[in-house]
Amino acid sequence: MLSESTARLVGDDAVLGERRLVRIKGAEAAVPAFELRSVPGRRPEVNSWTSTFIGREWELSALTAMLDRSISGHGCVVSVVGPPGIGKSRLVAEAAKLASHRGIQIASTYCESHTSDVPFRVAVRLLRSVWRVNGLPDGVARDVVRSRVPGADAADLLLLLDELGIRDSTEPLPDIAPDARRRRLTALVNSSMVAREEPAVFVIEDAHWIDSTSESLLSDVLSVVPQASALVLITYRPEYGGALSRNPGAHTIALAPLDDSQMGGLITELLGRHPSVAKLAARVTERASGNPFFAEEIIRDLTDRGVLYGERGNRTCTNGAADVEVPATLQAAIAARIDRLAPTAKLTLNAAAVIGLRFDETHLLAISDSADLEPLIGAELIYQVMFTPHARYAFRHPLIRTVAYQSQLKFARAELHRRLARSLEGRDPISAEANAALIAEHLEAAGDLGDAFGWHMRAGAWLIFRNIHAARSSWQRARHVAERLDADDPRREAMRIAPRAMLCASAFRTEGGVDDEEFTEVCRLAEEAGDKVSLAMATAGHVMMLSLRGRHHESSRLATELVGVLDSIGDVGLSIPMLAQASTAKLANYEVAEALRLSQRALDLAGANPHIADSAVETPLVVATIVRAAARMCMGVAGWRRDIEQATAMCRELMPIGAPLALVWKYAFCLGAGTLRPDDAILREVDELLDFAEERGDDLSLECARFLRGFVLSQRKGADRSLGLSILVKSREVAAQQRSMMVFVSLADVEIAREKAGSGDFEGAIALLNEVVEQGLATGGVAASYGLNALVEAHLQRGTDADIHAAQVGVDRFAALPVDPGLVWIEISLLRLRALLARAMRDDTGYRDFRDRYRTMANELGFEGHIDTAAAMS
Repeated sequence: MLSESTARLVGDDAVLGERRLVRIKGAEAAVPAFELRSVPGRRPEVNSWTSTFIGREWELSALTAMLDRSISGHGCVVSVVGPPGIGKSRLVAEAAKLASHRGIQIASTYCESHTSDVPFRVAVRLLRSVWRVNGLPDGVARDVVRSRVPGADAADLLLLLDELGIRDSTEPLPDIAPDARRRRLTALVNSSMVAREEPAVFVIEDAHWIDSTSESLLSDVLSVVPQASALVLITYRPEYGGALSRNPGAHTIALAPLDDSQMGGLITELLGRHPSVAKLAARVTERASGNPFFAEEIIRDLTDRGVLYGERGNRTCTNGAADVEVPATLQAAIAARIDRLAPTAKLTLNAAAVIGLRFDETHLLAISDSADLEPLIGAELIYQVMFTPHARYAFRHPLIRTVAYQSQLKFARAELHRRLARSLEGRDPISAEANAALIAEHLEAAGDLGDAFGWHMRAGAWLIFRNIHAARSSWQRARHVAERLDADDPRREAMRIAPRAMLCASAFRTEGGVDDEEFTEVCRLAEEAGDKVSLAMATAGHVMMLSLRGRHHESSRLATELVGVLDSIGDVGLSIPMLAQASTAKLANYEVAEALRLSQRALDLAGANPHIADSAVETPLVVATIVRAAARMCMGVAGWRRDIEQATAMCRELMPIGAPLALVWKYAFCLGAGTLRPDDAILREVDELLDFAEERGDDLSLECARFLRGFVLSQRKGADRSLGLSILVKSREVAAQQRSMMVFVSLADVEIAREKAGSGDFEGAIALLNEVVEQGLATGGVAASYGLNALVEAHLQRGTDADIHAAQVGVDRFAALPVDPGLVWIEISLLRLRALLARAMRDDTGYRDFRDRYRTMANELGFEGHIDTAAAMS
């Protein structure tokens, strides 16, 4: 049953029973009440307002025009920017009201200062609002979502349900990398937004506090808004410069302070025109400095203090404001009002402030003995935003929550955070891992650093399968927590090491350069503590990072150190994946014999178990197999082709998500070395590889697959080569910008230079190739050999005397490459270059000798690319 006053609050769309007189505890007489039968939907989560909307007519007109435009199918993104209290939320609320009156759906989310490091929180709130599943039982919510995305791929739908927190736990998630999960979810959300027929308004409040994972997801969604019938309203403070503030084509409305005339109108509405308030109105106008919320809070403060009497719009002042103290700041006005609350109401407000901007009575009672909400509603500090199935409340403004939070005694506030963390952990143990980051935040705020550390690490472990960047953010928080522990805490050193080791171990999966200082620090800490496992984890990750970033000499030297650490540990499960990584670094640096030895050692340790030491995206046995096959190819070991094909099949079967990264050795290394030919079968293989990477692979695998397709196409002729070069140019830009796979930059440059030479731009081609060669010689890797091959070709193609001399120098440098002796693919490439040089020098005898030896060696080794090249040499 609802009282008459409460019944008025639930809104016109609530279905109420007939009016009855009922007796309630504490009341002498029966009171009129109504039965609440249903509330069709949740009210939009926008602030309630008591004052007339004043002074933003132009801004509201602009938003109205953009709403009209979005309804017609030309969606708009609008940023509303301004300092606290200036009216951002009010302007958005007025626009939402206009949309609601037209029957347009309003979906909203909000950001909070204390959850800015809790991943996905903001985006999930918005998605739940978009699909209208808030407050519904999980089974019903799943049916609602299914009905709203008809025809969606079953795996995509399952990912969406998991993201919304309503997946049936008996349905296992598909084997999809976290990056692919993000891409597929974004594509599903975007397609549903474009396909929806009814218009909508999406509100993102206080984006300056948004978590980075939500920011990334929502910025991708904003890219399709112009194609949809949607208006997106984003509010944030001027200091915010994140992705949501940089959306191309977005409109920005910067709210300036109201002028004196506008403020006068607002204050007159609040105070009235009684002569006793005239001087006070002028003082309020001056002090508020054009900030409407500040003006309202000053007047509420004066009313609470008994300076003002009467009803709104008809107030009088006791002393004509001669000696009235007016709060100097907005925060001071709010704090004064909070201080005057009754003890139980103040305790309730304090507990609510710890929970956040929105809270429900269940959470409140879990951490506080008091839930005295009516005085807070009456004082307009909070308001009710939802009535069924559970009552839910919100602070009227984020600043009220901030002041209420900061005004508490630290020990009392810490206890509330501690209780809230326990409540989150105990309320639903099944979802504790999903809430790990939030639990960690509350424990950290409580000062329970040891427990907070553990939950940050748990959050990282849970998130690594969902978003590597979010996982790394949790480990970074854990690292900061460990630094705050007392120096004499016996756990401190181990806790300083663990998150740093995870950060170094996973760094190669992210964008950006190499953090040598972070690696040096974790090595020092691990060595001092005798923690060889953490040392090995960090070192293996850094080996991969250096190799992918093109620093092959350093990667190889560090791989040698890694093997020594593994030998001292003697853990087979740890050694297998790290030996595979070390062998990769050795092969990339032309240390083929050592690569073969380490890969074979990993395979011997694995024995007959193909999945030993598997990770989410890697099967070490497959990595070792592909490295062994490539090493045998380099050395001309009989059966190398069978090894390559076996390794390819294993990649597809055992580690499909990480296959593109492993198969770089087949499709780039072997093709570039001339051991395979870019026939239709290989082209089909890379096309399938790309399709799979787009569907299930992480960003690194997808980047590799795109490059490999471009590289294979570039080795063919005609239209295929042109298409391949265009793909390589894009892949090169991505790799250079993200500094993720620097070998792609060098290989792409070689093909770009060959195209320049083919079109007559020899100067440009030779200059580019010289850069590739010098860089390759300085840092190691295959770039130097590929670059020298192409450089000699370019000089001989132009054919001046100076070019022939330069080609001779190039051949000599190729012969002197610092590689293991007996590498047949180096020897066969050298025979070809010497044959070409002899022909340019008109040495027919020398040419025929080198050509015939080249042809014989190509056939004996079965190097298909060289066989074709040799056959074409007359």
